[in-house]
Amino acid sequence: MAVRGRLHADQLNTSVCLRSVGMGCVAGEMWQFCGRHVVIAVKRSGIRHNLPQAHHTRDAPVTRRIAIVEDEPAIRENYTDALRHYGYEVNGYSSRREALDAFQGRLPDLVLIDVGLKDEVEGGFDLCRELRARSRSLPIMFLTARDNDFDAISGLRLGADDYLTKDISLQHLITRVVSLFRRVDALAVPVNSDTVVEHGSLRLETERMQAYWNEQNVPLTVTEFWMVHTLVRYPGHVKSRDQLMDDANVVVDPTTITSHIKRIRKKLLAIDPDFDAIETVHGAGYRWR
Repeated sequence: MAVRGRLHADQLNTSVCLRSVGMGCVAGEMWQFCGRHVVIAVKRSGIRHNLPQAHHTRDAPVTRRIAIVEDEPAIRENYTDALRHYGYEVNGYSSRREALDAFQGRLPDLVLIDVGLKDEVEGGFDLCRELRARSRSLPIMFLTARDNDFDAISGLRLGADDYLTKDISLQHLITRVVSLFRRVDALAVPVNSDTVVEHGSLRLETERMQAYWNEQNVPLTVTEFWMVHTLVRYPGHVKSRDQLMDDANVVVDPTTITSHIKRIRKKLLAIDPDFDAIETVHGAGYRWR
């Protein structure tokens, strides 16, 4: 027996995963996109996502390995099924310790992390800190129900590339994952002199997303790199927070952009205590001197 209902596509979110349509069955929900709507069929046979047809292109090769660290089994399985449908190899972990043990031999290509993990209220933050210590280039995204500014800023300060809340639709989530992979792909491309941007002591290799200040590598995340790139392309021009957001391909609030700028400054000051190239223009945005 199946119960069917309809809801608008942009309403597809984790809250749907956590309740059935009148049957109280979490593990049996099935979703199917029908134009601008989603058909939900609740069955007893398990979870399946009928997402739009996936194409195994260079944006989503089968060899991409994604780790999902989420302590709620139903939510973890829903995201796992959706990403596998799109062509990714996905492994799920319920705790920080389980994930770290699995990552001992090899890191995944991207990690999605919830903040609260079992009895560790901030286990996701701790995991992010540990992973960033191992690799500055590993793409890390938070996917959590904790939607307050303090948690979002904390996650980004720890080095996450994105901070998403669980009311995000599956289509939006997959788009963000594909976009992040597209940006980090540039790291594997040999340096082309035509794509090197130099301004004073700063050197940016855009194809590899590497930044150097006074010939020393600056460990920027991909989001931070594109923010710096936006500022340096037009030195002296004020760039609004919205412009920085667009070029970094992230959708966050202004406070989060401010947090990114603070982290960029901190990394450059660690190399050069006299660094002052990023100027805050109050009420307008930022500019590179």
